[in-house]
Amino acid sequence: MLEAAETECAMDELINKRGVINSIVFHNEENGYTIARVDGKGERFTAVGHLPGARAGMGFEFSGRWIVHRNYGEQFAFTGYREIVPDTKDDIEVFLASGAIRGIGPKMAKAIVGMFGDKTLEVLEHEPHRLLDVDGVGKKKQAVISESFAEHREFAGVVLYFRQYGVSPVAAMKLYREYGALAVDAVNENPYRIIDDVFGIGFRMADAIAMKLGVEANGECRIRAGLVYILRRGVADGNTFLPKEELKEKAILLLDVTGDEIEDTLFSLILDGTVDAINPDGSEAIALSVFRVAEQSVSANLLRLSKASLKAIMTDTDGLIRATEESSGIRLSDNQKSAVKSSLDSGVFVITGGPGTGKTTIINAITDILSHCGFRTSVAAPTGRAAKRITETTGHPASTIHRLLEYTYGEDDDEAMSFGRNAENRLECDAVIVDEASMIDVLLMKALVEAIPDGVRLIVVGDADQLPPVGAGNVLRDMLACEVLPAVRLTEIFRQAEESMIVVNAHRIDRGEYPSFRHEDTDFFMLRRSGDANILRTVIDLCVNRLPGHFDDFDALRDIQVLTPMKKGVLGNINLNRELQRALNPPSPARVEKTYGERAFREGDKVMQIKNNYALKWVSSEDFSEGEGVFNGDMGYIEQIDDDFGSITVVYDEVKHVTYETDKLDELEHAYAVTVHKSQGSEFPAVVIPIFAVAPTLATRNLIYTAITRGKRLVVLVGSEDRLRAMIDNDRRKDRYSALKFLLRDNYDVF
Repeated sequence: MLEAAETECAMDELINKRGVINSIVFHNEENGYTIARVDGKGERFTAVGHLPGARAGMGFEFSGRWIVHRNYGEQFAFTGYREIVPDTKDDIEVFLASGAIRGIGPKMAKAIVGMFGDKTLEVLEHEPHRLLDVDGVGKKKQAVISESFAEHREFAGVVLYFRQYGVSPVAAMKLYREYGALAVDAVNENPYRIIDDVFGIGFRMADAIAMKLGVEANGECRIRAGLVYILRRGVADGNTFLPKEELKEKAILLLDVTGDEIEDTLFSLILDGTVDAINPDGSEAIALSVFRVAEQSVSANLLRLSKASLKAIMTDTDGLIRATEESSGIRLSDNQKSAVKSSLDSGVFVITGGPGTGKTTIINAITDILSHCGFRTSVAAPTGRAAKRITETTGHPASTIHRLLEYTYGEDDDEAMSFGRNAENRLECDAVIVDEASMIDVLLMKALVEAIPDGVRLIVVGDADQLPPVGAGNVLRDMLACEVLPAVRLTEIFRQAEESMIVVNAHRIDRGEYPSFRHEDTDFFMLRRSGDANILRTVIDLCVNRLPGHFDDFDALRDIQVLTPMKKGVLGNINLNRELQRALNPPSPARVEKTYGERAFREGDKVMQIKNNYALKWVSSEDFSEGEGVFNGDMGYIEQIDDDFGSITVVYDEVKHVTYETDKLDELEHAYAVTVHKSQGSEFPAVVIPIFAVAPTLATRNLIYTAITRGKRLVVLVGSEDRLRAMIDNDRRKDRYSALKFLLRDNYDVF
């Protein structure tokens, strides 16, 4: 959607226009950008600008200018506004029916105004208990309406206050979401705190607010905030530290201050423990203390476990291996047998290898042997989907690492997580096997290894050639690169896997070779198409018609997954989701839908949770049990949308029902198409991958390798073979700054 900046000319000076919103043409819930038809005095006009919480029926006085948009004609582009409180029965009813207040729909609005008339808003503000006199309003609904109305009034006051400092309604909306009625006090106390507290507000926005509040350009609080911001940006890129000179260069560019001022502030940050000066490879570097502590803890605990005395296996391991071969009907190769033996003999052992190299077979053998010996074995993975897949393929119960460690959360902060199993209350088991270890970041690894007692075997399994974890650190690769922890790299592809062109081509790509395309009896295809629009049409046709039509057991929604390198553009997952939703789950009178920003959620939609929420409650329809926690990457389907309350119920794992209120809908995205990064740890019966022009940082060998290895029975590439070859040639794996491999190597002899 084109915003007001894309105009040809401004027609008038700044003026005010009053009116009531007749309809919303477009509204982005995340940033408030709105295009609305407004009924003014004797005229209807189009208003464009940032208007958080806009609903039809709400009245405003807008401050702005008339513009002419090159495509849409005359519009009123507003930069400021104030809400006009309706004062007649009809206007109040229209306002309440607009959906601006949770719990009130058109019927309820009519009933409330019918009882209280033009005094309705006074009742809502000062005597909300009187709502109980209205038919259909119980205590629960009355509480929801009262709370929502109070929030609406508070938000209007916050926007009005920050307007004097040039803070946009978008930023004010985010501040209010975080601090509520205390937003003004919080920002006045320290404007830079909002960088950490408010998602989507970066240093530049906080800095602009601070400057308007009179903070000095070379003040220590500003330089501190800038340095911490740069380090946290580094963390977002996967780094646990930054070289000191690189940090200084970035700070000088960002803050326009001297190197001496940066040195002084760095010294202050080191003194108060916010950051640490480290020498990971002999050169000066700076790390946020939490990540320095995390890497030191991971290193110390891995070395502790690797050198601890192990509970002895009292039976001949060769005999145990033969017994498990006989019981499973699978013959292990010499390399696999060696890996099994080494894992049983080692405190810490790392197993890496690509698809079809027998990682799952080895896990099966190890768990069988340990079970035969009476050992208690815990099997875990970073995500729920990965844990479920391990359970299905091995038959051994697996959980997420979070559940294994008995996570808990703070009542006031969904992300304030801690673990019931830790250094003071360690796990009660004899061995821990962790699969999909390429996804484990340094903070999660810290929690895991701290909770493992001396003498417990830790077996870490993963594909080091896949994409690195989303979080900071390079745990699996550092464990392999340190050269002090025993490890095995599996390279042999087994007979059954050799029959799969998915496996064969994944290994070819990993070696930098181009894939082979057979035209018959294969599970790996490429449909050569040119142009993004043509690729898009083919992807949709595959998902809707060709694959479900050819494979009788493929369900278009549940078995076929589109994977793409990026979010934006014609072939990014945002647009792919829009087009696939239109094709696979179109609008229907039988399906309720709810618009949230640019997304239209519809009953039946395939969706994904995009952040860890440890407090989100679920109820099982299988046994009516209850639990908490929905995690980044979990996929489900929208079962029901409640029109009155605006809530959405999603079903995960076929039985877990989760209700999202409006303020949590930013945690949901459509999942007809997902980015390759979001697909890590998952397998799908069929994957469809568009191959097109993307930035070199995304068009990499390990990204296409990761995407292809998500397919279990079928992989279809759609697009340019030249682009595919360019991705395979681009082995530019972004090197992360991480200290773990150096700590393991340097401290090995200390333990």
